[in-house]
Amino acid sequence: MGFYFGGARAGSSSATRTQFVLTHLKHISHRQHLSRAAHTGTMQLEGSNSWHVPAVLLALVGLLVPSSSFQHHRYEDMVRALFTVQNECPYITRIYSIGRSVEGRHLYVLEISDNPGIHEALEPEFKYVGNMHGNEVLGRELLIKLSQFLCEEYRARNPRIVRLIHDTRIHILPSMNPDGYEVAARQGPEFNGYLVGRGNAREIDLNRNFPDLNAYMYYYEKTNGPNHHLPLPDNWEHQVEPETLAVIKWMQNYNFVLSANLHGGAVVANYPFDKSKDPRIRGRTTYAATPDDKLFKELARTYSYAHSWMHHGWNCGDFFTEGITNGASWYSLSKGMQDFNYLHTNCFEITLELSCDKFPPASALRKEWLANREALVSYLEQVHHGIKGMVYDENNNPISNAEISVVGINHDVTSGVDGDYFRLLLSGTHTVTASAYGYLPFTSTITVGPAEAIQLDFYLKTAPKPNPKVKPHNNKRNLSSPKLPSKLGPR
Repeated sequence: MGFYFGGARAGSSSATRTQFVLTHLKHISHRQHLSRAAHTGTMQLEGSNSWHVPAVLLALVGLLVPSSSFQHHRYEDMVRALFTVQNECPYITRIYSIGRSVEGRHLYVLEISDNPGIHEALEPEFKYVGNMHGNEVLGRELLIKLSQFLCEEYRARNPRIVRLIHDTRIHILPSMNPDGYEVAARQGPEFNGYLVGRGNAREIDLNRNFPDLNAYMYYYEKTNGPNHHLPLPDNWEHQVEPETLAVIKWMQNYNFVLSANLHGGAVVANYPFDKSKDPRIRGRTTYAATPDDKLFKELARTYSYAHSWMHHGWNCGDFFTEGITNGASWYSLSKGMQDFNYLHTNCFEITLELSCDKFPPASALRKEWLANREALVSYLEQVHHGIKGMVYDENNNPISNAEISVVGINHDVTSGVDGDYFRLLLSGTHTVTASAYGYLPFTSTITVGPAEAIQLDFYLKTAPKPNPKVKPHNNKRNLSSPKLPSKLGPR
């Protein structure tokens, strides 16, 4: 009996398998990547009990399934596919787990970077998340294929891909809901129900499972409260599913700048807010704009127009102008992931609905990959727009958690632990202020172009200590721990 890899039995056709392996061995001798794999020796799986697999063995395993094949990947197949990519491009990849699902499956992330495992100052962090709804499978397959594509093109020295990997730290989570996927996959594409496998093993919709920060935001708008990094409600960790908890911790541990969440069931680029502020008007919810509404529209258009047909508007029986929509104006939802990204972290996320069929047949995957390939790369490149820089004190020490505010945009971002910040902006002239506790704020005006991000560093001077003889004003409001009205209890 042959080993089972990638959906095909390696022992099923000896002659075919032998010819396939010999062909790829010839290819390997050209590229010399087997010797590189042998040089690495072993790999360690992070986020679980440590175990090691000889890299040469994994290289040979990878030969049994051509990377250009298009097929659906069950959980074990997906894991093998990710480790094959890691083995073929060991110097630019790392696999880690952010946690486990209800049924104990790892939520594996493939990191692609010229220095995997390390955040480099001024290098932005980007993430793709797929398969949040277990029965919406195209995103899962596209992200596996994207991982293979980036590895192959890097080895082929494609200048665009080489530059992207050298300048970006890319994180790819192909499946946020591996348990739901297995439920849907057991039904098969032909018999899959619209909701079968959508939720996790407890049948919880993970895109309705994040803390509801929109309610806090609308309250803070009225009370001049914080406009970014909204605090989480008490006991929130016990109110979300394991998969949701893992992703929130992931967001908190990495200073992501840009993200996309891949779904299915429609073809449109959806941008925040997802939750409407106003009640329904004649059966429809109203548009809910973020302070970065123009920027989010441009991000959505970037994907839509790079996609083969999304921008045409008419798809799956619905029409969306330019192939984009505000989430709330389409239909309002609470506790969604893209709103949570914007309100709790520095990350800007949109939701990509990529196929009318939630579980398309394997025969459709090649067409879908070709339709999305350029869009996936183009959207990733948007992480390099706007401004970025360092925030220092007078002695050139980096300042973390400094606030970066832009005139006319009521949403700030903060600097990371290394003192670096990233602020996505549209082209134009912007007035930007950096401020931090204990320092005097500093303001600068800068013109941003359509090309790469402009670097703008800030050097903050220590604020003079207050005179102890001067009493503070009694009417100053403490906004560090704002109190919400009782009707906005935990949801």
